[in-house]
Amino acid sequence: MKILESSEQKAAQRGVMLCLSLSMVLASLRTSIANIALPTLALAFDVPFHWVQWVVIAYLVSITLFVVIAGRLGDVFGRRRMLVLGLVVFSLASGLCGLASSLWMLVAARALQGIGAAFLMTLTIALVRETVGTERVGQAMGLLGTMSAVGTALGPSLGGVLIGAVGWPAIFLVLVPVGLLAAGLALRFLPAVAPLEKTPRLNVSALGKSGVLPGLAANLLVANVMMATLVVGPFYLAVALGLQEAVVGLVMSVGPVLSICTGVPLGRLVDRWGTRRVLTLGLGTVAAGALSLSVLPATFGVVGYIAAIAILTPGYQMFQSANNVMVMADVSANQRGAVSGLLGLSRNIGLISGASVMGAVFSAGVGSVAIEDAASGAIVDGLQITFLLGGLSILVALWFTRRLASDHA
Repeated sequence: MKILESSEQKAAQRGVMLCLSLSMVLASLRTSIANIALPTLALAFDVPFHWVQWVVIAYLVSITLFVVIAGRLGDVFGRRRMLVLGLVVFSLASGLCGLASSLWMLVAARALQGIGAAFLMTLTIALVRETVGTERVGQAMGLLGTMSAVGTALGPSLGGVLIGAVGWPAIFLVLVPVGLLAAGLALRFLPAVAPLEKTPRLNVSALGKSGVLPGLAANLLVANVMMATLVVGPFYLAVALGLQEAVVGLVMSVGPVLSICTGVPLGRLVDRWGTRRVLTLGLGTVAAGALSLSVLPATFGVVGYIAAIAILTPGYQMFQSANNVMVMADVSANQRGAVSGLLGLSRNIGLISGASVMGAVFSAGVGSVAIEDAASGAIVDGLQITFLLGGLSILVALWFTRRLASDHA
């Protein structure tokens, strides 16, 4: 009987992780798979490129606005119920995207898809604490980080194949059955927790004392640096080094591939070594990677760039797993969804600042608005200034998280 129960428990655990993994893949795939279609969409709808960018902007704005709301609704009405709702909304919106007959119908459907994705991003992290044993929380967080990287890495290649073989609607329609499958798995395997009769409001001062706010600040600063690699990297590789687009794409895929390979093993370190040690090691590695980006490419070119990314990415994986575990560790069960939403919000703000603020720093460092026409030496100067600032900001993040760790000591 005990062997049977153990077998059933393992099967249920696999179902839970498959559900959460699919939700995380969908949440990350939706951005990268759409970006590859922007030139095709501009031609299909016969509109300028700056109009078609709203296909991405509407999605990101919806996520940013709804991540905290989604987490709070999960606390009040039940996280399984709200995750299923988010998956259904996401699937419905994906179908509407594929059927859109005008650009603005597509933009509206993408905004709705972003609302569904906010539930996916927020509630998957919140559900880890109540569905996975304490001794394996770090491993589970690492797996979710890996799934996020899988979605990011898979998007451009899958999108390119589907657009070439079937047409742009396929990149949205392919998400519908995956979303519905994840919803079915959620209903089958996730525990049904009764909604709370009364859920207390978030106490901001209490979050500061528990160390949540320093963790959120660190999350923002790290996301800011990681986004800078996606904004600055292509200009350095294509303009300063003169690499072909295919080669640029190959080099830019090094980070996501490393994330896929290292996510789960590094997540296990949290369970074995504890959050404080892994958090410090992760941030130290991220700082080393950012500072390497300001030095190695100028000396060794593309090899130096890849080496710096190879330092930066594992550090990010360690930080992400440890920070998520630590921030959520002492949060009461009735506020996990809201705090998970704040984690998503801080990350999104960091991504936005990485694209805007760090992009502006890079442009100032280059000394030219028309970066594509700048000399290679000027591009390298901009790269060095950007990631020197990035490395210093990670040292600030290290201070925040050491404060968080001391609060939990």
